[in-house]
Amino acid sequence: MVDKQKESERLAKRLGRHIAERRKQLEWTQEQVAERVGVDAETISRFERGANLPSLLTLEKLSTVLRLTVGDLLSKQRPEAANETAVFDALIAGLSPDERAFVMDMVRNCCGYLGGRAK
Repeated sequence: MVDKQKESERLAKRLGRHIAERRKQLEWTQEQVAERVGVDAETISRFERGANLPSLLTLEKLSTVLRLTVGDLLSKQRPEAANETAVFDALIAGLSPDERAFVMDMVRNCCGYLGGRAK
């Protein structure tokens, strides 16, 4: 019984570490993650500290929001670093469709300008 409790504690710590690392890679606060997942910021803090384990439904929401698989979150290996596409996607995720279109137009214009300048 003690071994199961210790393993559960190790899992909670590992999961919490992975959640915190990914949140920081995406440059989000605990509040921003909590809002996207539908829980309060203290809940995210408890997960990150390994004080609590999320329900399966919340774990699935976390994986979707953080753009990782549930397996990545639970793995003994560190999840891969967020690539630029995932970071960009995370930055615009909370925007309205019109706001996302505006950002995409700005990015296209900047890339066109910078790409043309490099030639």
